[in-house]
Amino acid sequence: MIVVTGATGNIGRPLTRTLAAAGRQVTTVSRHAAQVPDGVRHVVADLADPAGLKPALAGAEALFLLLSGDLHATGADPADIIGEAAGHGLRRVVLLSTLGVATRPFGRTRIAMRALEDTLRGSGLEWTVLRPGGFASNALWWAESVRTRQVVAAPFGDVGVPIVDPADIAAVAAACLVEDRHTGGTYELTGPEVITPRGQAAAIAAVLGSPVRFHELTREEAKAGMVRSMPAELADDTLDILGSPNPAELRVSPDVRRVLGRAPRPFADWVARNADAFR
Repeated sequence: MIVVTGATGNIGRPLTRTLAAAGRQVTTVSRHAAQVPDGVRHVVADLADPAGLKPALAGAEALFLLLSGDLHATGADPADIIGEAAGHGLRRVVLLSTLGVATRPFGRTRIAMRALEDTLRGSGLEWTVLRPGGFASNALWWAESVRTRQVVAAPFGDVGVPIVDPADIAAVAAACLVEDRHTGGTYELTGPEVITPRGQAAAIAAVLGSPVRFHELTREEAKAGMVRSMPAELADDTLDILGSPNPAELRVSPDVRRVLGRAPRPFADWVARNADAFR
């Protein structure tokens, strides 16, 4: 059995579908009740309380570990999740980390994630670490403004990075969970090309078949919106990357192709599958 955390998110949902369609027994974990495919078991648990994972881990052989705010929850130690996995006899853990661990190794979030990577590597479990860059699904931040005003508002309109489709992350994770050849691998996951916010607006317009205007925000305007849903420190980190990506953050990684045997999906493919969000 394979345990998938973050089951209701942009990665967990397609990962669960892929594994279930391949005939794998899957247990999904999220903080709240969720709809899952037929034959999939769901457990409500909070990763900030690793002991609460025991019902999900019982009888499992592999774990996909995705952390969000759990990394910094008061009193939480995500390394305890690795300990629970080892204690329940799991064989393999695939950890969703972040490209920033390699490209910008300083900062509280990245230091904590690197420490968790190191804990996993020293755990005695089989492991794979996935380090994605920016997600194509972050464009959903613009969904409401596109629907109501036909506008994409973002900072740094002509500065791009090779954002990755979460479905590609899920596909890579599925392969790493079931294929032995990925044990001990650290994969950097990007899209196939650098694309700017202005280019993303154009891609959305092309899929919708209607004009979408791009409006450039100042850094301060962008941060004011971001801090409504994330800590100010994380907002500043994100804006640093978006405004001035370093060469490692501009690099198009070969790792999606290396794992899946195909090129990563372009941003336009993600838009086409999610077009209803913008209509």
